[in-house]
Amino acid sequence: MENIAVIGAGTMGNGIAHVLAQKGFTVHLIDAQASALEKALATIEKNLDRQIAKQTISAADKATTLHNITTFDSIEKGVANADLVIEAATENSDIKKKIFVSLDQYTKPSCILATNTSSIAIGQLAAVTKRPSQVIGMHFMNPVPIMKLVEIINGEATASEITETIVALTKKIDKIPCVVKDAPGFIANRILMPMINEAIYAFAEGISDAATIDQIMKLGMAHPMGPLQLADYIGLDVCKNIMTIMEEGFNNTKYAPCPLLVTMVKEGKLGVKTGEGFYKY
Repeated sequence: MENIAVIGAGTMGNGIAHVLAQKGFTVHLIDAQASALEKALATIEKNLDRQIAKQTISAADKATTLHNITTFDSIEKGVANADLVIEAATENSDIKKKIFVSLDQYTKPSCILATNTSSIAIGQLAAVTKRPSQVIGMHFMNPVPIMKLVEIINGEATASEITETIVALTKKIDKIPCVVKDAPGFIANRILMPMINEAIYAFAEGISDAATIDQIMKLGMAHPMGPLQLADYIGLDVCKNIMTIMEEGFNNTKYAPCPLLVTMVKEGKLGVKTGEGFYKY
């Protein structure tokens, strides 16, 4: 496996492209928005400069990494020779399904189709393709260049040899693969998101302020970041969407997003990306 296409040049997509290119893979980074591609390359370069400053890579490593990335503004052009495609578009099942229909059409028959979804069922995406045995989840953690975990999610139809190939690839890029079955929220978000949601309830009920709630979880549970600050970094809209997916997927109201979370999303207070969430930025 040499050629890997990444769909989506946002936070996750550019991070995935970064780590793959740094390990010598030929990476096609694909996004319909030229501005998103420009921003992604600037972000990757800035993160490489940080690595140089920390003396973890050389200037030559940076040059090679950037040389390994080519940008494309269309799926058809970008995936033609791909051995693997990693979809990292926004967390919306309709958008992802449309992408997977296109990927099935434009990639070679042997190409593996992976999704970086954090909560959407792999089976849903596999079902719109003619190769469900070659569809798998690769849930990277943010920030991708730093975080070691990749949650590998097997769909019901995913072939064992595909899983083995993706596990091997994950190790090759110095990440740690953890294989799980397909279920709403998988493992990471099934546990994380209800904790964040409960913290929002505690805040909404006036039990304490945001900084104190976060401090308790940092000091008492050794979390590097408190749940409300983490929610701001993830994006409150993303948190709400994942909770809704789990509520519907499990048909259980215990996963319903806190009313305050719903209100904040409606008001456009999405966290870091809008300058205000539980904190101001």
